[in-house]
Amino acid sequence: MSTPSTPVAAGPFAEPTPLGLIGLAVGCAALTPIALGMPLTQAALKTAAMFCLLFGGGCQLLAGLMCFANRNLHGGTLLTAFSLNWVMNWWALEQIAQGVIPDGSIVLAVDVLFLVVFVLMTWVFGYFSKLLFFLLLDIVLLFVFRIGNAVLHTQLFAIPVAVCTVLLGLLALWIAFGMLANPVAGRAVFPFPGPMYMPRTPKN
Repeated sequence: MSTPSTPVAAGPFAEPTPLGLIGLAVGCAALTPIALGMPLTQAALKTAAMFCLLFGGGCQLLAGLMCFANRNLHGGTLLTAFSLNWVMNWWALEQIAQGVIPDGSIVLAVDVLFLVVFVLMTWVFGYFSKLLFFLLLDIVLLFVFRIGNAVLHTQLFAIPVAVCTVLLGLLALWIAFGMLANPVAGRAVFPFPGPMYMPRTPKN
């Protein structure tokens, strides 16, 4: 991922990150009623599943592959890997709509792995931007609360999961809008702060 001050990517494609972030925001919006515990029909679950597949999965997969083509290792890795998780969300919602609950032990094991991955990615993206750091920190917290619910066999963290889902969508939109609007306006219409921390400079 590059910063919003860079309107043209250094590669064959225009900067694809806003596409991935808008897809992420749409996926979060589709999951919000579920996260809030609203009563859902089979049609509602299938509708949310398609938004997860097309936007959460499709937009992020396309954006991730374009990042790789632009030689953007970090953006390509994050967006491509996360896109496939959205495909799993689609599959899980489709299964639930048909009355089949995905196996909790498998989901828990993968969630723990995702937590480890996103902790590292949060630290890495802190070198790029505070907003990207907090976007990934939100994902880390989301997985912590999901794991907490699974381990404790409770819905104690259901509201925190819902809050993290909404906040994730809003952060994704803010960053995408900044990358799209700020270079055109020539000013920070959507403020985008600098890095959370700087790389250590080697001593001479």
